[in-house]
Amino acid sequence: MTESGEPRADGRRLEELAEQSNHAQRRYGLYKARSYGPRPSSTARLGELKRDAERATERLNRAKSNV
Repeated sequence: MTESGEPRADGRRLEELAEQSNHAQRRYGLYKARSYGPRPSSTARLGELKRDAERATERLNRAKSNV
């Protein structure tokens, strides 16, 4: 456990968080690219995907700092 009470992340958990972060970043990037095309897209959905990607990256960074 860390001083903040969070359990330490092991290597497997870090890999899982990295994959989740990469997946969320790719989804955001693809939807953002879609918004430049002729097909309709939602700015609300784009914001949601951006927040998901930011949260996933923050979880990964927090886990890395606890190692």
